[in-house]
Amino acid sequence: MAQTCRVAGRIAGVPVRMTRERFEELVGEALDEVPDELLRLMDNVVVLVEDDPPPGEADLLGLYEGHALTERGVDYSGVLPDRITIFRRPILRVCADEDEVVDEVAVTVVHEIAHHFGIDDDTLHQLGWG
Repeated sequence: MAQTCRVAGRIAGVPVRMTRERFEELVGEALDEVPDELLRLMDNVVVLVEDDPPPGEADLLGLYEGHALTERGVDYSGVLPDRITIFRRPILRVCADEDEVVDEVAVTVVHEIAHHFGIDDDTLHQLGWG
């Protein structure tokens, strides 16, 4: 099952210039801010950075692909890791400066981790995690 994080109500302007390495650092920093209690509960999931989302999904900022913890049963074993993918270029397009990129990366990372825990988009929006 795939869960997504899309741009909502933002108009893309001039993209922020940022190297992939710096962007990956920001993703790492966002992961460092996730409480240890939650990180310890994450199971069989990897976090990746890609430059672009799949074709036709230009406004996609992040994507969770896999089986949420709440959907796993006793037969869950021997499967490839779930994937959280953060898309660099779309995030850079919707942000005006590096501070906004830092914030958007953090929100997107939390959003996709929440999907790993079985939290849907409606609940995330109600909680203010876009």
